[in-house]
Amino acid sequence: MRKIIPILLLLIAAFFAWKYFETKTNERDQLTESTDLIQKQIKNVGKLVVTEGNFAQVYSYNDSKRFYFDVLSARKKALIIVNAQVTVAYDLSKLQTEVNPETKTVTITYIPEEEITINPNIQYYDVTQDYLNQFEAKDYNKIQERIKKSITEKIEKSSLKTNAKNRLVSELQKIYILTNSMGWTLEYNGNTIQSSEALETIKT
Repeated sequence: MRKIIPILLLLIAAFFAWKYFETKTNERDQLTESTDLIQKQIKNVGKLVVTEGNFAQVYSYNDSKRFYFDVLSARKKALIIVNAQVTVAYDLSKLQTEVNPETKTVTITYIPEEEITINPNIQYYDVTQDYLNQFEAKDYNKIQERIKKSITEKIEKSSLKTNAKNRLVSELQKIYILTNSMGWTLEYNGNTIQSSEALETIKT
């Protein structure tokens, strides 16, 4: 009987040791699975978030030159109608994050700036030009620069950038929802994101 007791104690100790290491192995496997899932989700978020808008504008271009002590003048003018398609986008493939399995923390380290693309369709009407003052390539370049500047100013006053930011936040909320549901923490700019609403402060 005395010989059986040490054997039973040894078997019990071996059983608990096996259960301990099995639990640790399962925890490591679950942590690895969680880390892989989060990294995969972040990659899935990495897509272009786009807001589109259209702007129409009418411009009048006039240019006059004088010759021979201002005795003669030569003019050129044009009526210009512009229909521009504008896109505001965040290329989230450039989003940078750090995943720390030990602290179960996902840190957003870099959010790309918005990318604004202007594609103007320019139509010229009522074009008149004198022989000594005709349209040249530099005139068309000047017109395009003026149009782009004007549209850029309109974009700043419109809701396009705000709409694009809202789309950005909705994409980042997917990361928060996933990390929160798995017991992980999402951080950005040194702050812990406590709720989906907290993401509203991003990029302000």
